[in-house]
Amino acid sequence: MTKASEFREMSDDHLAMTLKETTGNLFHLRLQAQTERLDAPSELRKQRRSIARIQTIQNERAAKREAEKQESANA
Repeated sequence: MTKASEFREMSDDHLAMTLKETTGNLFHLRLQAQTERLDAPSELRKQRRSIARIQTIQNERAAKREAEKQESANA
């Protein structure tokens, strides 16, 4: 599992690619869980939390860009 600090060091493009990969992994883990072939059920939680961390960082960056845009518009 990747830490939030490691996600913060990634570029926006790399972060989006990681989100796509993690979402795909979560899908496959859910399929395995439904067919009772999942080895480690804790992996579902880890993938969901990674997705949440990535989305949080993306939202923070978007909010920061909006704030900078508002500041430049007001100046």
